[in-house]
Amino acid sequence: MKLDSPLFNRIRVKPVEEERPRTSMPACDWPGCANAGTHRAPKGRLREREYWRFCLEHVRDYNQSYNYFAGMSEEAVARYQKDAVTGHRPTWKMGINGTTDRFQGGETPIDPFDVMREFGGGRARPERPKPEARPVHNAERKAFDTLGLETDAAAEEIKARFKELVKRHHPDANGGDRSTEDRLVAIIQAYNHLKAAKFC
Repeated sequence: MKLDSPLFNRIRVKPVEEERPRTSMPACDWPGCANAGTHRAPKGRLREREYWRFCLEHVRDYNQSYNYFAGMSEEAVARYQKDAVTGHRPTWKMGINGTTDRFQGGETPIDPFDVMREFGGGRARPERPKPEARPVHNAERKAFDTLGLETDAAAEEIKARFKELVKRHHPDANGGDRSTEDRLVAIIQAYNHLKAAKFC
């Protein structure tokens, strides 16, 4: 689309209500001030959703003298600050509030790391069934047979056997005799196949 198209000149977007400039602002709530109240300031504790409207000069003065804890004793301030750590929500010690009735079926939750055990709650993770042996296809069986190994051989065992067979059948190790070269090619192909199949 061309940017100099006459269609662009006809596009008009209606501004959202909040984005429209306000023609009049409420007056500053500071006694004796007639400026516009462009800034909000909280009215105080227990009036969290109420605000004063001040001009910039008076909102700075108000903020410097504002004290949320005004009128509270030191004990009440300390208690408030302690409750603020948990968002003013009740908490319980671990394991004392009867976990059995809080879970479906009346069971205690599984505790794999034994965190709840010292508080008398939680249960050990049930034993996992051992994973089934990896399926071995015919091509892999043939590769294992070429290397002279069982199908459950470990990766280190496969690598060690491969190195041993390469040293035995390489022409350089046999004084330049190429009679075992076909066997060497089969060993290399078998090892590469097992490597591609992620056996080693």
